Amino acid sequence: MPGPTAHVSLLPVDPIVRRFVRAGRLTVIPARRSKRRLVLDWLAQEFEPGRVYPESTVNSLLSRYHPDFAALRRYLVDEGFMERRQGFYWRAGGTFDV
Repeated sequence: MPGPTAHVSLLPVDPIVRRFVRAGRLTVIPARRSKRRLVLDWLAQEFEPGRVYPESTVNSLLSRYHPDFAALRRYLVDEGFMERRQGFYWRAGGTFDV
């Protein structure tokens, strides 16, 4: 399997998301759902639409942004940015570049 391709900009465009990012990493996962969804949308762009990822790859990609990658993975699924089945994940929502 080829290596993942990073799509996330180190500096988020959204000013709210930017408040939670330093040097390309999340300083904290926002507690407020509306802000957390903006951060999750930014992170979802790391995943290519139509590509299926094993859980280990999702963990590796998310750990680049925050040490609690399991919480980020769970939030991405719970909020509909990603789908999961039998240990595999794929992007299901969020902002898509056209």
